[in-house]
Amino acid sequence: MRSSGSDSVALGTVRGLAEAADRESDRGTLRNARLTSLTGVLLLVLLAAEGATLLRLHLLIAPHIVLGLVLIPPVLLKLASTGYRFAMYYAGNPRYRAAGPPFPLLRLLAPFLVLSTVALFATGVMLLVVGPGQAEIWRRLHILAFLGWFVLMTVHVLAHLARAVSLSATDLRLTATSRTPTAAGSIVRGGLVGGSLLVGVVLTAVALQMDPGWTAWLTRLSGG
Repeated sequence: MRSSGSDSVALGTVRGLAEAADRESDRGTLRNARLTSLTGVLLLVLLAAEGATLLRLHLLIAPHIVLGLVLIPPVLLKLASTGYRFAMYYAGNPRYRAAGPPFPLLRLLAPFLVLSTVALFATGVMLLVVGPGQAEIWRRLHILAFLGWFVLMTVHVLAHLARAVSLSATDLRLTATSRTPTAAGSIVRGGLVGGSLLVGVVLTAVALQMDPGWTAWLTRLSGG
């Protein structure tokens, strides 16, 4: 009887540990989703500001470039978080499998969205690097990349906006009102997102130092 009682306690302990591991794994998928959502909301705000500069680009070329540079690290963070989920899902991780894939249309469009995003920012950076003498081809490529990216991004935002806002609001509320381990995780996620924004600001400052006159030739180019 004593042995049977010990076995029951041991079995209960094993089950408890297994259930705790399952809960932690579930929280892992949720943490990834919350990081992706929080980064996405930040990007949406910055991209809206970037889009506003297109209305008067010949006058707003300087903020257009500054915002473009600031956007790069948050974009990389978003690609990293979604890339991790992609890798875990297709590697057969049971929890990411249980969370399920995106809708078929979004799965189909995802590689093209990633490629167009990389092309958009890469051509923008190249415009700064090559200077006015060789800018025309990169300007055209930048415009083409933008047109493709805009269509794909519109679909992406419409599909994910409601959930991203909901998860981000929950994360921010936990950060402000709770002292639980979950809240600590939200603080870490906020630090990652805020840190990516800070890196973008530093990147912009470095670019300005490397070429203080970098807006002059772009102003002339866009004016033409």
